[in-house]
Amino acid sequence: MRFWLAYDGPLKANGNAKHKHTIRKVLHSQMKRLWSQPPLVHFTSATPDNVDLLDVSQTDPKKSLIFPVGLFKFAPLVSVRKKMICDLEILLMRPEAPGGVITQGGDIDNRIKTLFDALRAPKHEGELPKNCQPAADETPFFCLLEDDFLITSVSVTTAQLLSQHGSRDVRLVIKVDTRVTMHTWDNISLV
Repeated sequence: MRFWLAYDGPLKANGNAKHKHTIRKVLHSQMKRLWSQPPLVHFTSATPDNVDLLDVSQTDPKKSLIFPVGLFKFAPLVSVRKKMICDLEILLMRPEAPGGVITQGGDIDNRIKTLFDALRAPKHEGELPKNCQPAADETPFFCLLEDDFLITSVSVTTAQLLSQHGSRDVRLVIKVDTRVTMHTWDNISLV
């Protein structure tokens, strides 16, 4: 499956839990829309031939993608459970002049690590902002990855952002290509 995600806003080097969750929330709305369309929509309601992978009450990891963390129920598309991995092509547009790798926004590798953390479900409650609760439309909370080790290939292209933005803001366009590592009945229609 191939799709694109987008983000406009700050992307800090070594971002804290609050910053990562702010990015995660922007991407959640895009992933939620993706899950409302074929082929993923077919996995969101139980039928005689299908289990609802997003059933937040389901406790069997073979029948659910839900990962509870604190008060949240995360639903990653790319997961070990579904034997999926992904490749990312990232266009990182920033207001700095070309060639300014280490500048006011932080170095590229630490900014990309912040992005990777925002693309995945938190591993424990300490990776969420203190006293954070899901909004009404955030159960389940959609994210791209169960864990960032499921990214098998990444390329980053930087470019100057010429539109009016804050000095620390970026525009990200992320091309996602998912694939399965082993075909199973559970993931055959995700290919």
